[in-house]
Amino acid sequence: MGNSGSDLHVVVTGDGHRLVGGVGDDVAFANRFLQHLSVRQFAAATVRAYAYDLLNFLRFLSGRHATLADVVATDLFDYLEWQSRPVESRSRVVVRLDRRRGAAPATMNRRVAAVRGLFEYAVMSGLRTESPVPTARRSSGLRAVKRGMLGHVDSGRSTGGGQLVRTQRRLPESLDPGEVAAFTVSLATCRDRAMVLLMLLGGLRSAEIRGLRLADVDMGLRRVRVLGKGGRERVVPVDPAFFAELAAYLRTERPKECRTPECFVVLRGATAGHAMTEAGLRRVFRTHRGNPGAGRVRPHRLRHTYGTGLADAGIDLLVLRDLMGHASPETTAGYVHLSASSLAREYTTARAAMDR
Repeated sequence: MGNSGSDLHVVVTGDGHRLVGGVGDDVAFANRFLQHLSVRQFAAATVRAYAYDLLNFLRFLSGRHATLADVVATDLFDYLEWQSRPVESRSRVVVRLDRRRGAAPATMNRRVAAVRGLFEYAVMSGLRTESPVPTARRSSGLRAVKRGMLGHVDSGRSTGGGQLVRTQRRLPESLDPGEVAAFTVSLATCRDRAMVLLMLLGGLRSAEIRGLRLADVDMGLRRVRVLGKGGRERVVPVDPAFFAELAAYLRTERPKECRTPECFVVLRGATAGHAMTEAGLRRVFRTHRGNPGAGRVRPHRLRHTYGTGLADAGIDLLVLRDLMGHASPETTAGYVHLSASSLAREYTTARAAMDR
């Protein structure tokens, strides 16, 4: 019998994010897999993402009264179709019809990757003889593999079996100065301004902001040490404007006698002095996005604005890759396509050379 999807949910335990509720052995096995990821030193955010993706898959199986042992390859394509259906909101708040769509292609591929990992662990554990998750074809086999820009420094690692759902390759979205100004004008604390500037002037991800420790900040040399995705460490120089706001925050806002190792903490309330949470950072952005002209501002777009500006200024892409902590050189290479002014300059220069 499958799990009861109605009461299946994710909780935070001393060992990280785990599934609870439902009936049967599938939840216990999924939790052993999550524990396996923790033992292998996967980042806490990665284990959390896997937990929610597996929650989604087990709820799908519950609706079919199926178990992990029952799954065959065609079930994965049924799972994709199930995800594509519009989501019925349980809230009484009126939702626009164009927002009641199913999962995005990127979300589907991420969930399938989590399910693939679960079944690979099932094979390794002897629960199954082979994984039922189809492997997407990457090419017809008749064309040479495209390595792209910076391909000579690629790691050569597998990309995890390919994607089952075709996705558009989007360029990173950056912000113009007016949008950034409209967002920052009402930031009320030095802490909030310092966090935003660290994204805009240092290119840090939101999780890297929250995980930044005071010991990783070098006020004298004006740089920060960042532990990024995959445990990759990098040192990033940051503009003095950030350090001015940081110094003011440490001097006037951070609670006295605070022993929290993280740099940015909650300033008020019962949790004052605790490390800044993901929900707390989202709240800052949700509040100030309401300013006229600031609706497009998101943490990752501030990071993209940083990368776009450096690429437009002609920085070496290998240096940009290190500054932004990219694992894939293809991700860094995308930034060279963003600036229309750069394209216009290069085109004008080339045309002038041709006319000589």
